[in-house]
Amino acid sequence: MSNEVINLKQKAQLITDHWSPRVIASVDDSYVKIAKVKGEFTWHDHLEDEFFLVLDGQLIIEIKKDDKTESVELKAGEVYVVPKGVMHNPVAEEECTLMLFEKKTTAHTGDVKADLTKDINTQLKPL
Repeated sequence: MSNEVINLKQKAQLITDHWSPRVIASVDDSYVKIAKVKGEFTWHDHLEDEFFLVLDGQLIIEIKKDDKTESVELKAGEVYVVPKGVMHNPVAEEECTLMLFEKKTTAHTGDVKADLTKDINTQLKPL
């Protein structure tokens, strides 16, 4: 990936599939991704922290802690970091655009294989 100015709104307009993050930049050992989401994803966790920034819309991140489910609600401009090892499930009632920061080794749905799981080659395809 080269150094270039990236317009997030323009890149987001090119995304047509929900729950299919696309890599737009690389920072050291992490990828910067954008995604459009709508509906419910799948419960999963990661070996690394996961950074969520809502660019447009609203996102609910359901989190399991001590056999209880809590919800974190994010609006445009808000950020939340899901700590490594925490089971979570993103949900968007209406279409929502996200920016994600994840280590390059982070699997899309961790060890969970679901219909919505995208491999890294799909995420690296240019927009």
